[in-house]
Amino acid sequence: MGHALSLAEHAIGLTDPNPRVGCVIVAADGRLLGQGHTQAAGQAHAEVMALRDAQARGESVQGATAYVTLEPCAHHGRTPPCCDALIAAGLGRVVAALEDSNPQVAGQGMARLRAAGVQAEWVEDPALSTAARELNLGFLSRMQRGRPFVRMKMAASLDGRTALENGVSQWITGPAARQDGHAWRKRAGAVLSGIGTVRDDDPRLDVRLVDTVLQPMRVIVDSRLEISPAARLLAPPGQVLLCHALESLEGHAMAASLREKGAELISLPGPGGKVDLPALLDELGRRGINELHVEAGHKLNGSLLRAGLVDELLVYLAPLLLGPGRELAALPALSQLDQAQPWQWQECTPIGEDLRLRARPLRD
Repeated sequence: MGHALSLAEHAIGLTDPNPRVGCVIVAADGRLLGQGHTQAAGQAHAEVMALRDAQARGESVQGATAYVTLEPCAHHGRTPPCCDALIAAGLGRVVAALEDSNPQVAGQGMARLRAAGVQAEWVEDPALSTAARELNLGFLSRMQRGRPFVRMKMAASLDGRTALENGVSQWITGPAARQDGHAWRKRAGAVLSGIGTVRDDDPRLDVRLVDTVLQPMRVIVDSRLEISPAARLLAPPGQVLLCHALESLEGHAMAASLREKGAELISLPGPGGKVDLPALLDELGRRGINELHVEAGHKLNGSLLRAGLVDELLVYLAPLLLGPGRELAALPALSQLDQAQPWQWQECTPIGEDLRLRARPLRD
């Protein structure tokens, strides 16, 4: 199963909106017969890739065991059910690491295998189940909540500054941290930012420093639709979704130019003339976005955090003291410590000269 999980990691940046799955087929003596991971949406899933690999090797899988990181699917989507392929191939046993939260599967894949006489069981090691879950946090979030898993990335100094008072922020962290940040961008179906960041930094928000097949959608919160058609993020590759709060675009000077650039404009009005952020997450869920990677300024960061919409903080901490400057997030002043948002550390890892910190909220 550990090897199947390593195969599933190769599906990052490839399979969205489908989950990242790996499969290994072994003989009774433990000999590898076939292996594979899920391909791009509409193409073969991990189990089919492993069966094809076994066939290419000239191996029979009759009575063999398949280790798969997610329950084999049991429904007809763009491809036939994987559990049927395993049954037809004559597998004797299937071990899965995690139940598929898709309501079209949700235990039905394992049930169909058992009904066909295949020994279907869940992996016993909880660490392997946890690893499988971590690989597909976004897919599980979309299936269970209808919205993506939201990861907020920030780069800051030791005293919590993301930029100097004059807005200069390039570069607080070193090249290793920047490359690592692109690896986390690669995981996401969409990158979210705000109009303030677009104006100040003119970012591209694409994946450049690591190889990827898919480019994430660029999603910009721009309540009054003030973005310039010359903004670099409007250039290929990848889709661009501009979210505004205007009731009508009739007479808007730049709307036509933005559409000509290939951007999609969507109105999501919320309180105070701002974009409705929960509605935005629901919309991204409907569009098949599993993981949302936030790279924004302190205002949008604060809005997302205050609304309880952030599932993970990804912070790169540089060994610098900057003094006065821009904060990580615009949060209200508290009168006592027990009003603070509680978070739980997930990791602390050196990345070059910086530290990568990950934390998740403590929720009831």
